[in-house]
Formats: sequence, C-alpha cells, structure tokens
Amino acid sequence: MSEEATLKVLTLNCWGIPYISKNRIARMNAIVDKLITGDFDLVCLQEIWSVEDFRMMKSKTQEKLPHTHYFYSGVLGSGICILSRYPILDVMFHKWALNGYVHKIHHGDWFGGKGVGLCRLKVQNININVYVAHLHAEYDKENDEYTAHRVLQAFDTAQFIRMTKGGADAVILGGDLNTEPQDLAYRIICGVAGLQDTCSISADTQGTSECAKNSYTPSSIASKLPNGKRIDYILYKGSKNFKVEVFNFRQPFPERVPQKNFSYSDHEAIMAHFKIMRGEDSSSKPDVKESLKEGISICLLALKSVQRQRTWYLLFSLILAIPLMYSMGLEGTSTSIGISIGLNLARLFTTAILCYALFMSSIWNSVEKNGLKAGYSAMEIHLTQLINSLNN
Repeated sequence: MSEEATLKVLTLNCWGIPYISKNRIARMNAIVDKLITGDFDLVCLQEIWSVEDFRMMKSKTQEKLPHTHYFYSGVLGSGICILSRYPILDVMFHKWALNGYVHKIHHGDWFGGKGVGLCRLKVQNININVYVAHLHAEYDKENDEYTAHRVLQAFDTAQFIRMTKGGADAVILGGDLNTEPQDLAYRIICGVAGLQDTCSISADTQGTSECAKNSYTPSSIASKLPNGKRIDYILYKGSKNFKVEVFNFRQPFPERVPQKNFSYSDHEAIMAHFKIMRGEDSSSKPDVKESLKEGISICLLALKSVQRQRTWYLLFSLILAIPLMYSMGLEGTSTSIGISIGLNLARLFTTAILCYALFMSSIWNSVEKNGLKAGYSAMEIHLTQLINSLNN
C-alpha cells in the first residue's frame, strides 16, 4: 500500500433549479470550465437538479474527472453528485427520514428526496470514503420550523459516516450543511462522526452564502453581514493507520464569471488540499454529550408541536365537514342553474381542502411523528453509550 497521497477537493452548491435559478445554463458551463482548468481531484456538487446538467458536466470533464456518480432519489433527484479523478469502487445513498414538508411546495426540499451519498475511492491504494450531503435550508432564522429536521439530518449523517467508515483509511465530507459553526447541527455532525473542519487552518473565515461580493445576494442582506454565512464545508478524518493534513484551504473561484456580471452560483465554492500519509490519526473527538441532550430536547418539543397540529387539522376537518354535509342535503331542491353550478364548485373546493386536512392529520402526521421518535431514540442510545464509556 502507498505510504502517501495528496488530494485536491472542491465543493459547491451550484444553485441549479431549472426555470428558477438565474443564468443557470451559462453558470453551469462556467463551473465546468473551472473544473477542467482547476486541476481538482475530487468534486462534490449540490443542487444539480437537472440530470441534463449532470450529463453535460460528466461529458465535458471526462478527461480530467472520468469517474462520476449522481445520486438519484425522490421526485427530482437528490441534487448531489461526485466527480472524481480516481476510480469509484462502490456507492451508497442514505435517504433521511425527515426532509421538510410535502405541502411546502415553494420550499421544495421534500421533493428532492435528500440524504447523504457515499462513494468509496481508491487513491494510490489508499481507501477513502467520500460523503456528500445537502441539509435542509433555514428559511426563517427567527422562526425556523425545520430546526428538528435539520438536527436529525445532522445526527443521521454523522451516524451513517460512523457506521460505514470501517475499512476506510480516511474520510471526507463535502457539502452545503445549511448550518453555521456555532449551530447545533454542525456540532452534532463533527462531534458524533469525529470530523475536523478544513477551514480551521485558515485565518480567512469568509462566508460561503449571502456574501456581499456575490452578485445574487440582495443588497438588504449584504449590508447586514458583508462576509455572509459559512454553511458549506469540507470535513475530514483519518484512521488508525493514516493521518490527514490540510495544507491549503481557500475559495478558488473568482467573484464573477469571466466577461459576465454574475457569480458562478449564489454560494461560494471552497477547496481544500489534503495530504494523507502513514501514521495514526491523533485528532481529539469533541465532547458531544451536551449537544445530544439539546438535540433530544428539540425533538421532544417538535413532537408536542406535531401533536398540536394533528388536533388542529382534525378540528378543521370537522368544521369543513359540516357545511359539506349540509350542501349535500340541498341536492335535488329546486335551484337555478347558476346556484347549482356554484354549489358544485363549492363542494369540490371544500372536499379538496377536507382531503388535504385529513391527509395532514393522519398519514403525514404519522410520518413526521415516527421520524422524530426514531431520531431522538437513536440519540438517546448514543448518549447513554457515551456516558457509560466515561463511567467504565
């Protein structure tokens, strides 16, 4: 087995929503140009929502990055893919149990069938597990209804990494984690999986989203926090036989696409240059017990909220059923054609809303409730094991 290898890794949320993302086609081609000329060994991409965009990227980068994989999932596809200079030996995708709401069409996260993807690579006979993920977005910081979903996605991702890294000499996670370094989801991913942050070697802690330098950041947001938020990461971990060092970390793309007045994406790309060599990984694993306790509390609060929502949906269903039954009792009475058409349209509209309310109070409520229960019970088990290991 080789004693040493270097690996240049890039991650970018490409903002590739067909018909919605601005300048999508031009930006995708510009991103490909940078991938070809940037001499990257491994690329983790998110928000590739068009399979045609992936095929274009795969075709044009074939010479530099001949090994690719797109993680198909959900209605739209997971949006995540990997392009690699080195052979992909195996792949796996783990879909998260909770990923937003089906009725929040304007957010759209649920339709992506999001999860964490794994590609196993062999780099000069060194086995490397490469993970890519895109956690649920935070649409309202003051009243974030997706906090529990994102915390469980973070824990699920960390557990998936922890349980699949056996046999790997090194682990790398790249992606848009939609969480800042001080947030609970970030602490859980790093703490449970024992991952290190490549950004820690750099004095430049500029953000990767909503940056003032980005052409797609509204001026109202840019003025409040010019450096933006750091929510995109390349995290890593060594093993008993190999240690991992980061000797370069930066944002490799210019602020604008050449000869254009727009950026490559609404996120900034980040790049880390790794050296993987013989030696035991000596990095310390952070204490994650308090973070797990906080995560469990958030899940329990979310469960209470889900129960309240079920009660309200059932009450709303009852309120809708009364006029609907009354209108049916009017069937056959002598009314004008105009009134009859109006009644039928009202019945149709009320029936549709009633079906939606019943779906939300039964099927969807059970899905979310079971997802929350599964998540917090797994966190409780992991917390118990951590406490027991300290006592023994």
